[in-house]
Amino acid sequence: MGCAPSIHVSQSGVIYCRDSDESNSPRQTTSVSQGPAAPLHGLFVQTDAADAIPRSRASGPPGAARVRRARGELGSGSSAGSAAPAATTCRGRRRHCCSSAEAETQTSYTSVKLGISLLISNLKILKMNAELHQNVSSAEVRIGPMRLMQDPIQVLLIFAKEDSQSDGFWWACDRAGYRCNIARTPESALECFLDKHHEIIVIDHRQTRNFDAEAVCRSIRATNPSEHTVILAVVSQASSDYEEASVLPLLDAGFNRRFMENSSIIACYNELIQIEHGEVRSQFKLRACNSVFTALDHCHEAIEITSDDHVIQYVNPAFERMMGYHKGELLGKELAELPKSDKNRADLLDTINTCIKKGKEWQGVYYARRKSGDSIQQHVKITPVIGQGGKIRHFVSLKKLCCTTDKNKQIHKVHRDSGDNSQTESHSFRYKNRRKESIDVKSISSRGSDAPSLQNRRYPSMARIHSMTIEAPITKVINIINAAQENSPVTVAEALDRVLEILRTTELYSPQLGTKDEDPHTSDLVGGLMTDGLRRLSGNEYVFTKNVHQSHSHLAMPITINDVPPSIAQSLDNEESWEFNIFELEAVTHKRPLVYLGLKVFSRFGVCEFLHCSETTLRAWLQVIEANYHSSNAYHNSTHAADVLHATAFFLGKERVKGSLDQLDEVAALIAATVHDVDHPGRTNSFLCNAGSELAVLYNDTAVLESHHTALAFQLTVKDSKCNIFKNIDRNHYRTLRQAIIDMVLATEMTKHFEHVNKFVNSINKPMAAEIESSDCECNPIGKNLPENQILIKRMMIKCADVANPCRPLDLCIEWAGRISEEYFAQTDEEKRQGLPVVMPVFDRNTCSIPKSQISFIDYFITDMFDAWDAFAHLPTLMQHLADNYKHWKTLDDLKCKSLRLPSDS
Repeated sequence: MGCAPSIHVSQSGVIYCRDSDESNSPRQTTSVSQGPAAPLHGLFVQTDAADAIPRSRASGPPGAARVRRARGELGSGSSAGSAAPAATTCRGRRRHCCSSAEAETQTSYTSVKLGISLLISNLKILKMNAELHQNVSSAEVRIGPMRLMQDPIQVLLIFAKEDSQSDGFWWACDRAGYRCNIARTPESALECFLDKHHEIIVIDHRQTRNFDAEAVCRSIRATNPSEHTVILAVVSQASSDYEEASVLPLLDAGFNRRFMENSSIIACYNELIQIEHGEVRSQFKLRACNSVFTALDHCHEAIEITSDDHVIQYVNPAFERMMGYHKGELLGKELAELPKSDKNRADLLDTINTCIKKGKEWQGVYYARRKSGDSIQQHVKITPVIGQGGKIRHFVSLKKLCCTTDKNKQIHKVHRDSGDNSQTESHSFRYKNRRKESIDVKSISSRGSDAPSLQNRRYPSMARIHSMTIEAPITKVINIINAAQENSPVTVAEALDRVLEILRTTELYSPQLGTKDEDPHTSDLVGGLMTDGLRRLSGNEYVFTKNVHQSHSHLAMPITINDVPPSIAQSLDNEESWEFNIFELEAVTHKRPLVYLGLKVFSRFGVCEFLHCSETTLRAWLQVIEANYHSSNAYHNSTHAADVLHATAFFLGKERVKGSLDQLDEVAALIAATVHDVDHPGRTNSFLCNAGSELAVLYNDTAVLESHHTALAFQLTVKDSKCNIFKNIDRNHYRTLRQAIIDMVLATEMTKHFEHVNKFVNSINKPMAAEIESSDCECNPIGKNLPENQILIKRMMIKCADVANPCRPLDLCIEWAGRISEEYFAQTDEEKRQGLPVVMPVFDRNTCSIPKSQISFIDYFITDMFDAWDAFAHLPTLMQHLADNYKHWKTLDDLKCKSLRLPSDS
């Protein structure tokens, strides 16, 4: 035989030996162990873990190979010198060694003496690590939602000379399934690292005569790929006579770990495995984060990441472009240090912080101030990020421009050929070539005692429109579409315009309603006014005590407008003013103010001419309608109807309202205001539903009173030709007018309060504000003649007129507050008598605080609605009264006074 026999281990764990020039059939077989396949790495089975590294030509003659003596250690920690002389030789695995010029491939033939006991020991160790080895080769790593597959680890050994320590790491790499390279010089080490980007580097630090290990480490750390590499220093065992050296010099040089010299394969293996599952796995996750930051850098949305104490840690280029800052000016600064816009509601930041500090996401509209000083409107989403210990560690803010004004578009405007890294030029779709001039819309607190003069209160509510807290799913969709338009092609933007038109004309605006606080007054108001109450209790039925369909045949003929007594005429002199006192008219007309005020208002707006009816018919109709209001009601009587008619007429006189509606709308609004509460029983819808009244049954517990008011109004009108004001108009006009009246009266139902306000804000206020900011003209509302916009304006107008009491002069406001409270007290009394559910328990005449109830009503229903209406109609006088009245109620509440006036005013 030309060659010595070689020893091999089968995949099943059976050892056999054969002559190298014979066939593959075993010559002699000795069974050592059975079980799962566990290849003996390095000693007997040739592995190709490093074969993926390209081999260059050998440094010696073709076929030449270095032959080194095999180390006797088989994973048990025995020294090379303890091994018996080899009886046979076997082919060892090939190594790849990198030099400055070439990588030297070494193939060593090792002579070993088989020791059965050592083989058994080694097989047990390998069997224990077999499963771990398979997992290491194809490790799956997760970072957040990302799922990553880690390639086999690459290790670079930098040893000037081959010795037992380098061999220990070599065989350990082989056992762990790592790809391993060896470099003998600093130059070849750097060249090999720049080619392979190893995860682990082991540098021999025991001797300094061959190379300076710390200098080698620094040279590697000076390269970009080394950011995620773990470098291990092999140091000599410290003598017992010397104190152990500090690791700080090694850390300063760039090393991550220190390894005390130990040539045991197991010791080297354990060190490498710990590094992989510790630093290498962590560095692998950090490398994956680069892809996330790349995505953030190329995202069109502005992104800001802050610490839990609001220190800015990251902003992306889109944020820099939007705000006009360079990231170097922002990183490390607290948000409180940056300039704030004065267009936000005063308590908005507190609201946001309260929300996110609880770990909840906040979404809404916010005004930010750019570096240039301009205020821009953003749709902001702030998400808390939970970290170690379950605590909030970061806040991530996504910011998008909220509306399509030219001012906001200018922030993103660039020329395609400029080479700038910012976004491509945005297109202006609706308001091109407008001169950008922002009106003064500084947020002014309507409740402060030092409110500015009326001349300076120019649209004070407009600043609050975009920061209003009313938020429904459909408004979120509209904000997203508005933001998408900013950077969309013209064709896409036009399509999105059409989508917005559809969304704004369909019933998708119901908010996800919740009370603003735990105040029982607010809760009771919501329960009493915005729900249909509980289902009725068996046996309890509410029956009206009067004939609700009164005939007008027994009434005296009404007088003409020219025959009005002087006292009534004097009361009507200032009916065009908001300061008009309806209670004086009630007194001089003996609780019949609606006929007299109606005659004058309808005459001023030319209602008879539009309807082609005589003044006599109109007077008869007004008398019939007023007769069907219950004078016994403390609040819902004909005086309230006259008050709503007066407010509606006042609103119709405002320039922007007048320019948005045609005469049919005006006539419909005046008629709707007149009839909107006819035959009101002085009880809420919830009461009627709980009592099982005939009306609740008739209208299926849905908008019971509002449906009854409109139905009865038309019944009373058409049943007698003498009072039929519609008898002379054609069918089409009548149907249009009737539909408008019905729609307006039904809008006064409080269950849809936030739906109407929300739609008005998003479809009227916000587009109008955008146009005003980019235009010189402030008089023409956006799309003023669009039918859908006219409907929204009419609904908002009658809603505001219906609950305008808090905006009246203080004396009138106080009187109305007393009347509505008395009516609610009476309802609570009757609910208790009949054993019905008490809808509004706080309205108990023995315990109720009227100031608290007024504060709750203003906070929950009035403020946002009148801010929106004021932004459209410009009503500084009303807003001033609202501020004064609110202050009055707050003062009473602070003094724990439950009456309507201060003791000194009584």
